[in-house]
Amino acid sequence: MRMHDLRPAQPAEAANAARGMCREPSPRSGRPAHAGSTFLRAALMAIPAMLAAGAAFAGDEPKIDTGDTAWMLTSVALVLMMTVPGVALFYAGMVRKKSVLATMAQSFAICAIVSIVWMVVGYSLAFGNGGLWLGDFSKVFLSGIAWDKPFVLGAGLGEASEVAFTIPETVFVVFQMTFAIITAALITGAVADRMKFSALCLFIVLWTVLIYSPVAHWVWHPAGIIWAWGALDFAGGTVVHINAGVAGLVAAVVIGKRIGYGTENMAPHNLGLAVIGAALLWVGWFGFNAGSAGGAGARAGMAMLVTQIACAAGAVAWMLAEWMSKGKPSVLGLISGAVAGLVAITPASGWVFPGAALAIGLLAGVICFWGATGLKKMLGVDDSLDVFYVHGLGGIVGAILTGVFAYGMLYKTDDAEAAIAYSGLLYGNPGMVWIQIKSILLTMAYTGIGTWVLLKIVDVVVGLRVTEEEEREGLDVAQHGERIG
Repeated sequence: MRMHDLRPAQPAEAANAARGMCREPSPRSGRPAHAGSTFLRAALMAIPAMLAAGAAFAGDEPKIDTGDTAWMLTSVALVLMMTVPGVALFYAGMVRKKSVLATMAQSFAICAIVSIVWMVVGYSLAFGNGGLWLGDFSKVFLSGIAWDKPFVLGAGLGEASEVAFTIPETVFVVFQMTFAIITAALITGAVADRMKFSALCLFIVLWTVLIYSPVAHWVWHPAGIIWAWGALDFAGGTVVHINAGVAGLVAAVVIGKRIGYGTENMAPHNLGLAVIGAALLWVGWFGFNAGSAGGAGARAGMAMLVTQIACAAGAVAWMLAEWMSKGKPSVLGLISGAVAGLVAITPASGWVFPGAALAIGLLAGVICFWGATGLKKMLGVDDSLDVFYVHGLGGIVGAILTGVFAYGMLYKTDDAEAAIAYSGLLYGNPGMVWIQIKSILLTMAYTGIGTWVLLKIVDVVVGLRVTEEEEREGLDVAQHGERIG
């Protein structure tokens, strides 16, 4: 999310004046004019234009770049597609038939609920200046946002801290809104088949305000504590995936195991739906990562390239690991590996080269495979759709490896000395690994404790879990009075 300062382009008048000082030989004389006289005349003729241009330059404000804005609008659509229908289909295909509609309803409802919460207070708490730990209420109900001029994140903090964009703040608001939406939607996979719809709605409201918004402020706002540490999270490895993964794991512990877990068949209902959902996530992730460049530039291009490579590497690594250990590569494993690669490259996508992306994807695929098969058995927690083992664990892997592979010149392209602060272990800054680990530990502790407290409050207010009879009947009928087929 960190952007270089954006400078206004040279006015056309000044450019034309400069070009006028290199004129062709005079056509009237039939021979080249005297060099000195030509230069003098050109200079004199250019003076008025240069003065006018200088006056205009001094008074002009930065302009919105239509190309950058067009790419960011596209990225908004891509990231929103990741939740509806991406996550909705991905999760619906992995639950049992009796809870397919309920699972899809959760993603759809979260999209609506979080949009409103973000507009009312979430955005202000995340991206208001505030202090180290939280934003402020200056932008409640999106009051005072700039819609007709380039957005400056952290405006008023001083030039050294401000981050200039070439897009209007409205686009930044809705782009970040889609991140808040998908983070909340990811949590639902951990408690599939057993959580009350009313409890989920209340929990998501509280969690978005009290957990997601503060963490987003820490990482992505110049006044935030993790930003101040110098941690690198380009597109949400910490804010989105570790945050959602830890919340999902805690929720699975608090709400308890599904009835029949470990003894009854809980195989996915329709892996075809899950494959379609995973494919939508793969495509949508280009908006997720390349969109986090804030515009259509070289860094966005690199982020898109490494995203594709890491996703492919994660899919191949999980497939091979499963093939070697179980004798057959499963379709579920293939799509899970792709998502693991995408998750792991998310914090690194604006900081690394293709070779690093390949390594990150391969490691994520293998480690997340072990998480979903070995670690899951060790913990004994019924995380229904492996939210922690893919998103949480993948986010941790990606965040740490960002501290290893980050190359600061991708950010500070004109200052090699300053770029060291944004580089990782392999490029002369071993301290970045510890900074990344610190940011992970802080996020895990805050999210874990905060999520537990919020779940306990919700349990007292409306109750967390459906009855045993309702769970056996299925959430489609019990919570929504509908069924498929």
